Amino acid sequence: MPRDLVRRAARRLRRAVVGAPQQPAPLPVLGYVVAGAGGAHPASAHVRVVRRTEHLAASGTAEVRQVDPAAFVDGSDTTPYAAVLVQRDILPRATVPRFLDTAAARGIRIVAEVDDDFFTASGRARLARAEYDPDRLASIDALVRGADTVVVSTPELAEVVRPVARHVTIVPNALDAELWTTAATEDDDDRPDGEHRVLYMGTLTHAADLELLRDVFDDLATVDGTPIRLEVIGVTEEGGADWFRRVEVPDGHYPAFSRWLVAHRERWRAGVAPLRDEEFNRAKSDLKFLEYTALGLPAVVSDRPSYAVAREHGAVAVPDDVGAWRDAVRAAVERGAPDARAARWVAEERTIGRDGDTWRRVLLG
Repeated sequence: MPRDLVRRAARRLRRAVVGAPQQPAPLPVLGYVVAGAGGAHPASAHVRVVRRTEHLAASGTAEVRQVDPAAFVDGSDTTPYAAVLVQRDILPRATVPRFLDTAAARGIRIVAEVDDDFFTASGRARLARAEYDPDRLASIDALVRGADTVVVSTPELAEVVRPVARHVTIVPNALDAELWTTAATEDDDDRPDGEHRVLYMGTLTHAADLELLRDVFDDLATVDGTPIRLEVIGVTEEGGADWFRRVEVPDGHYPAFSRWLVAHRERWRAGVAPLRDEEFNRAKSDLKFLEYTALGLPAVVSDRPSYAVAREHGAVAVPDDVGAWRDAVRAAVERGAPDARAARWVAEERTIGRDGDTWRRVLLG
């Protein structure tokens, strides 16, 4: 028999015995609903949802898709999602019941994500001052009550959510190494010489916390007399004051903002995160400590539950005393670098992909 006929006969025999090559099982599909699209999302969406889901996709754990709520509800999106993650108030209040009913009819788990106290009276009052209207708060309440699971960032927030949710899971905030890895610095800042600068950044919900620093930075200087100046990104709509300077950041969503901070990290010698002793603040996370540490800055924070774990890993937690704050900020500026324990902890335990698999388990089982 010709040799090529023998080879073909042998291949047919192998296929008959072994069977066709097995195809890999399809990946579970995870959907998520957040504000924005095309990679341009609010910072909270990037931190809590987008960067984490992208990591699941990159690791080959799941296929990830952003969900159009209207298409999901009207049935034009027929994707067999294993779960859909919905972040806080992205769904209009009137849409929430239909979204939940559609998911239940299709056997799709709904996981809600919240990262602030949207539930206590004091928390709602503070958010209202930051332009959260009643419909947004009602949307979050309806979503959390109807979701199969609610993911929160801190144990304190979990205690606030448990009375209204079916099930609560804690997933602490973590940084995306792709955004926060130290890179080359840029020196294109228009800033005066002969001073040290301290960074405070945050959302408008922290405007009241900023006032805690007024007396701290009044004529503050290092031992050698070099002035220490507070610089603020976000936090307040004020253009600046005699005791702080507002820094305008180039337009861009969270990844661009993070990379800008990394590139300009040598502008500052320390970072601060004040929190008033209020019910709303007790549920806050330690994200600022993580970000300051990733920037190579020592962090001085309020001695609140939010920073209890960070304090064990090198954060300087200060009581509500102006003198203690002034001493702590001065010492941090003179040190100019985070505690080695802090840098190691953030890199090894509070970085996406190195912080355990709770996120994967709560979404995909």
